[in-house]
Amino acid sequence: MARVSLRRRLLGPPAVAVHRAAVGALAALPRKSAPPGPGPVRFVLQHAWGMGGTIRTTLTMAEHLGERRDVEVVSVIRRRAEPFFPFPDGVRVAALERRGRILSRLPSLLVHPEDYAYPACSLQTDLALVRWLRSLEGGAVVTTRPALNLLAARLAPEGVVTVGQEHQHMAIHRPRLAADIRRHYPRLAALTTLTTQDEADYGRLLAGSRTKVRAIPNPVPPSDAPAADPDAKVVIAAGRLNLQKGFDLLIPAFAEVARRHPDWRLRIYGSGPERGRLQAQIDALGASDRIALLGRSERLGEAMAEASIFALSSRWEGFPMVLLEALGSGLAVVSFDCPTGPRDIVRDGREGVLVPPEDAGALAAALDALIADPAKRRAFSEAARRRAGDFDVSAVGERFEALLAQLGAQERSGRPLVSDGLDERVER
Repeated sequence: MARVSLRRRLLGPPAVAVHRAAVGALAALPRKSAPPGPGPVRFVLQHAWGMGGTIRTTLTMAEHLGERRDVEVVSVIRRRAEPFFPFPDGVRVAALERRGRILSRLPSLLVHPEDYAYPACSLQTDLALVRWLRSLEGGAVVTTRPALNLLAARLAPEGVVTVGQEHQHMAIHRPRLAADIRRHYPRLAALTTLTTQDEADYGRLLAGSRTKVRAIPNPVPPSDAPAADPDAKVVIAAGRLNLQKGFDLLIPAFAEVARRHPDWRLRIYGSGPERGRLQAQIDALGASDRIALLGRSERLGEAMAEASIFALSSRWEGFPMVLLEALGSGLAVVSFDCPTGPRDIVRDGREGVLVPPEDAGALAAALDALIADPAKRRAFSEAARRRAGDFDVSAVGERFEALLAQLGAQERSGRPLVSDGLDERVER
């Protein structure tokens, strides 16, 4: 994890104290009691116009639900004229923020200072969020990051079903944010996690509360990407060039493998702050003719089609969507079994190989063995495409719809949520 800056050490505690006082004062005000009943499903994103896995999967789920329900996507901020991902037909998308006002120049009091969304928010977004949350009548609100989960839990009217989503694993939260999660998540009707590990961790954290914790993975958006070539002598990796993605571990691992398989190549797609250091590492290993940093690609599916193996070397993840894209392309996988996500997506020995986290030697050995075994690559490739179907939006969407239906029934009856087999998970 990144070091805590001096600025955060000095200013963090008072900023969190002010935040807690402000939200506490608002939460103490009388809230209207909306009559429970069927109503729209409202997804709340930090920035619906931006790019990122949470945005993409939320829009995918909204489109799926929108075929049968009234669905709206609400964006706290808007910083682009055109959305990075196309908005789904039949789904309303609205931004709360109005730029250019005096309040937009002042820091937020309501967004938790230890949530990574904090720098993008302001008193203007605070005002818009409070007005919007307190105006809700019935239906469900689905928030997609900790700061928004906390606000929905504490400020949404009675009768509105509140569903928080966690898109990163539990251990990554900063300490004071984690403390407020423990304190206030029990007010949510439900919390969805992306992995079974986080489901278990949050289940223990929220034991005894009314909050139902369920693991529901991100859905795979529809794709017409071409199939990978199991005979291609290319290993592909993709992600932001930063410490988290562990390319500094993958590069020496592949350089070792390439000495035994000189006709194989590693292509790494992505941009980020570590590019210079990674290129220097490649040069120092004398591997610049076999390992290439190719920058960010808008056509990653086509790049995957030119490879036969996908390597994931992350030190930690939430739920690596790029791994699902790799399966959908039919790539055999070699991955660190890092927290969290890979083991919920790839079954060791069936679609690929999982090796101990941050063990570059084990990563090299797994790559070496798969490169030397074309028949296994083909078997993994066929299994990968079948596995991707388990994460199709229709399958995942059915589970999310069933959860919303049960929560709505619970809200209307006032009875606790009972299990009816909805805890079944994607086979591991």
